[in-house]
Amino acid sequence: MITEERISAFINSFDMGNTPFLNELEQFAIETNVPIIRPEIQSLLKFFLAVKKPEQILEVGTAIGFSAILMSEYGPKDCKITTIEKYEKRIPIARENFEKAGKAEKITLLEGDAAGWLAELTGPYDLIFMDAAKGQYIHFLPDILRLMPVGGILISDNVLQDGNVMESRFAVTRRDRTIHSRMREYLYELKHNTQLQTAILPVGDGVTVSVRKENKCENLNF
Repeated sequence: MITEERISAFINSFDMGNTPFLNELEQFAIETNVPIIRPEIQSLLKFFLAVKKPEQILEVGTAIGFSAILMSEYGPKDCKITTIEKYEKRIPIARENFEKAGKAEKITLLEGDAAGWLAELTGPYDLIFMDAAKGQYIHFLPDILRLMPVGGILISDNVLQDGNVMESRFAVTRRDRTIHSRMREYLYELKHNTQLQTAILPVGDGVTVSVRKENKCENLNF
């Protein structure tokens, strides 16, 4: 956890919670050690769903479907969600959860590697939530940018890696160095890409919020 645990617990104590089904699904995830978005990120998503009112949402990383159901529940009534998952064991669980939540018609689950699907999708998506393999974020970014309209929002979760990303690459274990360097590269690109305006927030395990800016040259009349 990036922030001091007592502060996070205090902030989360004000949360109103979710629907009974989401609460039940969250408890199931905790008991079975399935990683789902933390309460802080749940609140952040609800905030941007209320502000942006996205009609089309793309999620990279479904797991058991918790965040997709949350976005469908708290997003606009008619919003459509496309979510991508490659882990075969979790796909049928996610589909079952979509059915139980009454969201099967609003959520489309694409099975397989995200890179392949991202290259095929045409978008645009008003809101994109990135919560897949952290070392692949930087590789997904070109297609993510292509799928974002002006004003589109990209939220990327778990970008601070329990604080390890701020350490020297020699301070992290050898097996984590590739993810460490790729995440640093991703954060640098988000902050320096002229198409984006990005904030890096120490919320949960670190999250970035990026908005696609208007290219001023597109408005010039020649």
